[in-house]
Amino acid sequence: MPSLLFCGPKMAACGIVISIWGVIMLVMLGIFFSAKSAVLIEDVPFTEEDIRNDKNPPGTIYGLYNQVGINCFIAAAIYVAVGAVSLCQGHLVIARNWLNGQHYSFRFSSLDLHTNSG
Repeated sequence: MPSLLFCGPKMAACGIVISIWGVIMLVMLGIFFSAKSAVLIEDVPFTEEDIRNDKNPPGTIYGLYNQVGINCFIAAAIYVAVGAVSLCQGHLVIARNWLNGQHYSFRFSSLDLHTNSG
């Protein structure tokens, strides 16, 4: 039977941590872009022509703010999916090692991974 396991325990843990950070950061950026934070104006993609040729310049900028905010929320959803895959991979590693009789324990003093057979 083919295995769905394609990464090890350290890569799964790294994926989980990076996904958590990515979700927190991108959701906060999405909220700030949706609130039209003036600090983030440099990250809004507009040109001078967008302002000159439009009758309602704040409306165009606000629309771009909302679009960037939606993009941040979409990226956060992708990070949630990557985190779920990493979590499943971590669970599969633990299940595989448990069935093989290998039990892992972490020693936090040196952060080494030790195997206990038996």
